[in-house]
Amino acid sequence: MIDTAINKEGCEIQWPALLKFEGDNELIFLASQDMLFRELESLILDTNDLVIDSGGRCFQLESDSEKIGLNMMPKTYDLTEITDLIQAHEFSKAQICIIKIQFDSIHAAIDSLRDQ
Repeated sequence: MIDTAINKEGCEIQWPALLKFEGDNELIFLASQDMLFRELESLILDTNDLVIDSGGRCFQLESDSEKIGLNMMPKTYDLTEITDLIQAHEFSKAQICIIKIQFDSIHAAIDSLRDQ
């Protein structure tokens, strides 16, 4: 079970969001909380894996024996940092020229991964 109420700040995630794995350039697009639930059912989490929302806010995944929680971190990502993450993600797939990857907003950047 995933319990977003563990988020002590009471801050709602702005969807869509990204799931970023520690030590890996792969990003997973998350359209909604339900999609996050489905992804997390099949994953082995690292304590440094993150959910980054459309506002650039960062949430750390935390698990115990019964539930997974999301804790808002003090770190926020700006558009340049999100673009860098997406460029690294695309570069690792070697399918697109990363120089051409530019966005007007964090929401647009995250949404660019919707169909991957």
